[in-house]
Amino acid sequence: MREQLERGGAVVALESTVIVHGLPAPHNLECAARMDAAVREGGAVPALVAVLDGRICVGLGPEEVAALARGPRIPKASTRDLAVLSAAGGSGATTVAATAFVARRTGIEVMATGGIGGVHRGTGRRLDISADILELGRTSVAVVCSGAKAILDLPATLEALEAAGVAVAGYGTDEFPAFYARESGLRLEHRIDSPAEAARLIRRLGELGLSGGVLLCNPPPRGSALPGQQVEAMVEAAVKAAEQAGIHGKAVTPFLLGRIAEQTAGRAVKANRALLEQNARLAGLIASACASAEEGQLAG
Repeated sequence: MREQLERGGAVVALESTVIVHGLPAPHNLECAARMDAAVREGGAVPALVAVLDGRICVGLGPEEVAALARGPRIPKASTRDLAVLSAAGGSGATTVAATAFVARRTGIEVMATGGIGGVHRGTGRRLDISADILELGRTSVAVVCSGAKAILDLPATLEALEAAGVAVAGYGTDEFPAFYARESGLRLEHRIDSPAEAARLIRRLGELGLSGGVLLCNPPPRGSALPGQQVEAMVEAAVKAAEQAGIHGKAVTPFLLGRIAEQTAGRAVKANRALLEQNARLAGLIASACASAEEGQLAG
């Protein structure tokens, strides 16, 4: 991976929270392998990011990935946790925010994930806004995702992304995806339809000196996506259950995702795996297009 970066090759950063907290075993390890292969199919080298025993690692080997997937489960690590874990010799699974931070400082300009964090429902009662938005507002990384997690307040999340200065574009769609669902009813102002277009957008952001990132929203595959209305009904029920149980903070997301997985008899897990693999492949294609564009400029 280091050699690939040094010669200006295509590299895609991957967050480790997806492997540690996003999917149950053995789906997490299987999905990690499929994402790795998908990035390579797109013409890039995958670089899974994590903090291991105080070391901020970019590009984990198979044994390290297997150790993360099989446990014991290490905590999530956002940007604010990187220095603490590094100083204390601790370990953490990097979120979108932390992965974007590490990626950009390593020279990686494209990363892939499932869905970003955002504004939680009920934030008017309890402030709960993901650091993903804040980090993407100041870090020029392109994040290929399927929108934001469906458990969030999606309209408020889009507003927060705009306020943070994050460019948001649909990939082959004019609508903001809702993670498990292809549709959310929220229209997007910008759309791109090819890796080459995405590479031009990324390059232009850099040329203009804009500090924020870009969110490339790729809807989940049609064959595995869930109906939007069904997802919304399940999320509302799960949110009420969390409130009644007094669950809040970092515990909310895994609780809600777990309830949805139970209610869909595993179809949500299947959709999650499918969109993660698809996003990894697209990120590989976009990173490869960025590297080719750079080579063309150097040649010219």
